[in-house]
Amino acid sequence: MEIRHALPQDFRELLHCLKMRSKYAILLVFIIGLVIIEKENNFISRVSDKLKQSPQALTEANGTEASSTLSENGSLASLQELDAAFSQLRSHLNNVTLQLAGDGDLGPRRHVLLMATTRTGSSFVGEFFNQQGSIFYLFEPLWHIERTVTFEPGGANAVGSALVYRDVLKQLLLCDLYILESFISPAPEDHLTPFMFRRGSSRSLCEEPVCMPSTKKVFEKYHCKNRRCGPLNVTLAAEACRRKQHVALKTVRIRQLEFLQPLVEDPRLDMRIIQLVRDPRAVLASRMVAFSGKYETWKKWAAEGETPLHEEEVQRLRGNCESIRLSAELGLRQPGWLRGRYMLVRYEDVAQAPLQKVEEMYRFAGLPLTPQVKDWISKNTQASQDGSGVYSTRKNSSEQFEKWRFSIPFKLAQVVQDACAPAMRLFGYKLASSPAMLANRSFSLLEEAQPSWVT
Repeated sequence: MEIRHALPQDFRELLHCLKMRSKYAILLVFIIGLVIIEKENNFISRVSDKLKQSPQALTEANGTEASSTLSENGSLASLQELDAAFSQLRSHLNNVTLQLAGDGDLGPRRHVLLMATTRTGSSFVGEFFNQQGSIFYLFEPLWHIERTVTFEPGGANAVGSALVYRDVLKQLLLCDLYILESFISPAPEDHLTPFMFRRGSSRSLCEEPVCMPSTKKVFEKYHCKNRRCGPLNVTLAAEACRRKQHVALKTVRIRQLEFLQPLVEDPRLDMRIIQLVRDPRAVLASRMVAFSGKYETWKKWAAEGETPLHEEEVQRLRGNCESIRLSAELGLRQPGWLRGRYMLVRYEDVAQAPLQKVEEMYRFAGLPLTPQVKDWISKNTQASQDGSGVYSTRKNSSEQFEKWRFSIPFKLAQVVQDACAPAMRLFGYKLASSPAMLANRSFSLLEEAQPSWVT
């Protein structure tokens, strides 16, 4: 201690400076090491790709099945394992890079719920969020709960189903995807499942590192669209969800907005709820095409008038419209817990001006709108009529949204108007008083959208 105090002040400052520089040097060496590893990873991945292409080249040159020889000595399997290992390493390097750069620079983490009913254009609007690279998007994961848990409609059972949906939804928004394993049938083994509903509709589940090499003799019921992936690894999917900056989920299985209050008030979530609605006459016309077997009575009654339209079916239609209306009225009243977190959107407005509406939705959600989203909208809202299937998200949206007016019989439109009049008035859908008015495209059935729909 005496010797240390005897040292000159300048010399002590020099020692302190050298110590600080050594710490920064160690950090710099660590970062450089990560960069070198990443470059080596890219190089080996390219070599691996070339080697995997070699069996095909040999086959074309010699006319023999070279791949059989390669598989016998295990080389192909080794290369696939090598690729998988480096994919995981690449994701870990990305995580370290984000941590060193500072996650705070990316802004707050948002949780977006697209809330709709069937045949309202929710798959199309959901793609607005699926195409954004920093968003982890899930398409209808609550389908598994509906298939596994049976609730009778109405009364306490309806409340019970809403509570189950809400609790599962909360875990999914928190990236706890393991909760789905209790509802997927058959049950996943070692967190692997080929039965994740509509996996191909979620880009995050079909990109690295979630997309692992495909496995022979494994039937993938819901496979990725543009690349071959093995069974879904729930662990890798959960990790991918945590790595993404934002989470978005589309569901047609939650209609009671009031049940979502605990999610909005959860400090771990920063919720934004977008309720998508559509003219109920258009919804019925679309459902009669998409779910033809369930609407045989409606079609026979409209065509012949002999088969009576069951009152319970009309009551079900009225109940659906009322649940949508009540949720929208709650959101538009702007209660304290929902203020700034609820937006009402009409599908017709999206169809007529998709770029404008996506900008409004992204602004409401506090998300950055990327060029990839705009490009997707431009390419998928000008599709030819032949390319617009029942379940397709590629449509000429400005022409398609009123096509129903020329396919639904006026007597069916009247039934819908009688059952859903309160909801239609709230959402600005005009009632048609005659078949001529319904089929007259020059007569708009839309009132102007209300600015107060964003709260």
